[in-house]
Amino acid sequence: MSYAGDVTPEQAWTVLRDEPGAALVDVRTRAEWSYVGLPDLGEVGKDVVLVEWQTYPDGAVNERFTAELEAAGVPKDAPVYFLCRSGVRSVAAAEAATRGGWVRSHNVVEGFEGPHDEQRHRAVSGWKVAGLPWVQG
Repeated sequence: MSYAGDVTPEQAWTVLRDEPGAALVDVRTRAEWSYVGLPDLGEVGKDVVLVEWQTYPDGAVNERFTAELEAAGVPKDAPVYFLCRSGVRSVAAAEAATRGGWVRSHNVVEGFEGPHDEQRHRAVSGWKVAGLPWVQG
């Protein structure tokens, strides 16, 4: 594994709540942030860091990803949790961040919405299904 490891949404929430320097980076697209919703860290006095891994609408990998992490003030020595829709793009983001010097980069497995169920709904697992705080709109 070329990053610090995988954690569940609940494990990420615990560290975000208990460790002042911990950060959550949502790597989904602007469209997903706007229309699907965002984790809400207000309860723990933090904001979600929004940095696209792939740009919308073309889907190209964001060549400025690590520069944008740095510009957002994400400390390189802090635990950083990367979140996408289902836990796939966030692996690539955690790997890139690790190569860029964020040595405590983690992937949030299941992501914000998790995988599809048999009816092709994203209602199986993930941040939202775990009952963690989130907002929409």
